[in-house]
Amino acid sequence: MHFLLILLLVLFGIVALFFAALHLGFRNPKNKEKKMPDELGIPYEKVLIPTVSNKQLYGWFLPVTDSPETMIILHGWGSNNEYMLPLAIPFFKAGMNVLLVDSRGHGHSDSDTFSSLPRFAEDVGKAADWLKANKQKASKKIVLLGHSVGAGAVLFEASKRDDIDAVISVSAFAHPEWMMTRFLTGFHLPLFIVKFILRYIEWVISHSFEKIAPLNTVCDISSPILIVHGIDDKVVPIDDARAIIKNCPRNHIELFEVDDAGHASVDKFEEHYHVLISFLQKSGFNLLASSNPT
Repeated sequence: MHFLLILLLVLFGIVALFFAALHLGFRNPKNKEKKMPDELGIPYEKVLIPTVSNKQLYGWFLPVTDSPETMIILHGWGSNNEYMLPLAIPFFKAGMNVLLVDSRGHGHSDSDTFSSLPRFAEDVGKAADWLKANKQKASKKIVLLGHSVGAGAVLFEASKRDDIDAVISVSAFAHPEWMMTRFLTGFHLPLFIVKFILRYIEWVISHSFEKIAPLNTVCDISSPILIVHGIDDKVVPIDDARAIIKNCPRNHIELFEVDDAGHASVDKFEEHYHVLISFLQKSGFNLLASSNPT
């Protein structure tokens, strides 16, 4: 009897350690901004945006006088507003307001129990709601731009709304299960363990991977979409971007493949800002074609 009790306690301890390690392993790093926009000569307003669970998001609003158009930018996993600022500047200089937002658990925003693509999406949705309520003159036309997990999030949020005029997705994975499987198989785990972890994550985030997959959400967006992806991306291969387009071959969805760009090559994406601005001009935004964004 004592042996059985000890065995059960040991098994319980192993299971508890497994789940603790799983949550710890998927916890995002919280890196706070060190440089502010004004250090680059960019005027800005620091904003706090209420989101789900009584949390607040930290953001930067870069104002352009009399512009009725705003781009909302959302970073990727473990990143923040500062990382995305170089990509924001060309749009600001082309005559568009820009709102950069730290998702929960990132940058200077409040922390929450965990981060996930649906929570990123909730946060960018709350940023859009805040913009429309507090910057009415600047919210006549709204474009969402996201990177990595943030890219999947802006696509998911746009698929549920009818007030987003364009979406730019940078380095998005096609399907969370593909991304997670690539990551987990790197640890040489048995397939049944991988499948269990995937189902457990779906339970934790309260969403099926199929529902939130960019592969599928793009099909529910009627506004113009630009999928931007680096050909040399080793985290999310270019084939993911091509799969998104293949699964939903519609005229309002475009793919721009960037040479020599990896997953986090914000500098490389910035070099091709004119392609992104041209996409927005074709989508009805009133932007100037600046020759030099810096």
